[in-house]
Amino acid sequence: MAKPRSSRHPARKSSSSTMVLTLLLMFSFVVLILLALGILSMPSSSRNSHKAHDLTSIVRKTSDRNGADGERGEQWVEVISWEPRAFVYHNFLSREECEYLIELAKPHMEKSTVVDSETGKSKDSRVRTSSGTFLARGRDKIIRNIEQRIADFTFIPVENGEGLQVLHYEVGQKYEPHFDYFLDEYNTQNGGQRMATLLMYLSDVEEGGETVFPNAKGNISAVPWWNELSECGKGGLSVKPKMGDALLFWSMKPDATLDEHSLHGGCPVIKGNKWSSTKWMRIHEYKA
Repeated sequence: MAKPRSSRHPARKSSSSTMVLTLLLMFSFVVLILLALGILSMPSSSRNSHKAHDLTSIVRKTSDRNGADGERGEQWVEVISWEPRAFVYHNFLSREECEYLIELAKPHMEKSTVVDSETGKSKDSRVRTSSGTFLARGRDKIIRNIEQRIADFTFIPVENGEGLQVLHYEVGQKYEPHFDYFLDEYNTQNGGQRMATLLMYLSDVEEGGETVFPNAKGNISAVPWWNELSECGKGGLSVKPKMGDALLFWSMKPDATLDEHSLHGGCPVIKGNKWSSTKWMRIHEYKA
């Protein structure tokens, strides 16, 4: 009688199982090593929330604001807040670009106004005491280069941006906390809602003039420049003006809802002058 052939399948199955088990053990061992070294961390909603509002990670870094031949100095981007989402792009503009925008705007400066939510027209207001003017989008090569740089940084097309607004604050002048987004339909007919703002500082300010976010979440006193802030600046998360730096903050959350944490204002200038330029960006194309 012929002997029944023994099946080799169980051996193969056993070999495959052993290999899978070995790989799992090796993977687990690697994960444990990474956890021990701090390279990998386990997700934790409470821990991530704490880190998002921890401003001790902000490092004060000094560098030459201008490189060789008038080029911009060293550039780097710093996250300063997640509620609202706010970032500082250091040395976004060169000294020459800052001075160019100031000189271009000077002959046309007028008292700043605010938008009337009922009519959509500009009106005088005591909450904004600066002077300013608008520079048409794409009016010359330098402005086109700056606007393209803004688009590259924000990933928002040039055509979605309004014209640059140049502002000048003298001693005592300010802008009370406000939102850049609109709550009426009139002002969103052209381009839709304002989703983000890029505020470029065209000059240093000896004292005061900070951009302050009163509703920002975080340990606001942990910023490296806390002791240099004015009383107004200590009323929230604040950014000190520095020539060439640009502050990007979002008025809308990633889910497209309006962000109430984006409330912001310009603190009174105590000593010196403050020059800045603002670029508002819309959801859709803005027809200038």
